[in-house]
Amino acid sequence: MSVLEYMHALGQQARAAAAVLAQTPTASKNAALVAMAAAMDAARPALLAANAKDLQAGRDNGLTDAMLDRLRITDAGIDAMMEGLRQVADLQDPVGEISDMAYRPSGIQIGKMRVPLGVIGIIYESRPNVTIDAASLCLKSGNAAILRGGSEAAHSNQAIAACVTQGLLDAGLPEHAVQVVNTTDREAVGHLISMPDYVDVIVPRGGKGLIERISNDAKVPVIKHLDGNCHVYLDDEADVTKAINIAINAKTRRYGVCNAMESLLVAESRAAALLPEIAQHLREFEVELRVCDQAHALLADTSASKLVPATEDDWYTEYTAPILAIKVVADMAAAIEHINKYGSHHTDAIVTENFTKARAFMTQVDSSSVMVNASTAFADGFEYGLGAEIGISTDKIHARGPVGLQGLTSQKYVVFGDGHTRP
Repeated sequence: MSVLEYMHALGQQARAAAAVLAQTPTASKNAALVAMAAAMDAARPALLAANAKDLQAGRDNGLTDAMLDRLRITDAGIDAMMEGLRQVADLQDPVGEISDMAYRPSGIQIGKMRVPLGVIGIIYESRPNVTIDAASLCLKSGNAAILRGGSEAAHSNQAIAACVTQGLLDAGLPEHAVQVVNTTDREAVGHLISMPDYVDVIVPRGGKGLIERISNDAKVPVIKHLDGNCHVYLDDEADVTKAINIAINAKTRRYGVCNAMESLLVAESRAAALLPEIAQHLREFEVELRVCDQAHALLADTSASKLVPATEDDWYTEYTAPILAIKVVADMAAAIEHINKYGSHHTDAIVTENFTKARAFMTQVDSSSVMVNASTAFADGFEYGLGAEIGISTDKIHARGPVGLQGLTSQKYVVFGDGHTRP
């Protein structure tokens, strides 16, 4: 069977499964999610063994530490995936929910009903946990899923897929409700994004190159974000302790995630008080600093981390590494201008004790998440109470920010009458 024939077979099977899922009761979907968790627990040794193969291959192929961190599965990671499945089972099912009901002058009632999108194709790199997150959210929202993970996680993804299939079968649901592409041939991606007869939406998760390619070539609607160039701005009215703690956490909690701070902006009047201490902390984490001229002058004679003069490209860059761009700005207006010009519209934060400034920052920064006195690390579906997330969208249409169950559904109008006819 050719790759094209294989992908079309997956699409046909997914379309048939989607028709069943659209009518599946919440209890059956929840039962499948709980059964998947049980299957993962039973398959723990197999999951770890499969992941070990991927990690070794990654080391042999020269993957960075950040990429290996994304790829790694541990016992705690399995526990987290199982807990994610249970949490999604506990979430309110959006399918069938009717809202905005209102009587019209004619006497009819009009409202909106939430419905599944249909078949969702998800293309992702490195992180095997995306397989379980995507499977759980798509299933709970009544969608069939075709998942295509990166070749670097092939063994891990197939081991997780076996648990997903087992959970579906145990709950009496179609085994093709969630399908993980079993070929690493890149041709599969090209076919997946070009099958509008079988696939209703594509969600890419990965590097900027992958997402740009998907966005440019897809014949199916795409929910995307190109990168996560997140900013933290330390205002001239920022609390010192909050400013330091937030800046350190936003950068160093994890480097290889899209909600990590990549650029730190500091008000000119506070730079001398804040930057040396922040840089000293970052030195402990061996973070390289790409700095503007003013920041360089403040840090050159300190024992801060390695300093490198920033270039124009640094302000645009998502490093996903222990590298941070730092710029001293005149004030909040300059910070907002910088963020809207160089940022990726993902997540940006202000640290300030001035409520008026905080409100202005939230209004004027054009990002999917805007935060006040909190680390950008909180930009996550789990932290937002969505359970797992399918990704973080920086689009402005349909879904924006962390995409959970509601983001994987649409709405249709429903009309109730009692023999009404239109004059």
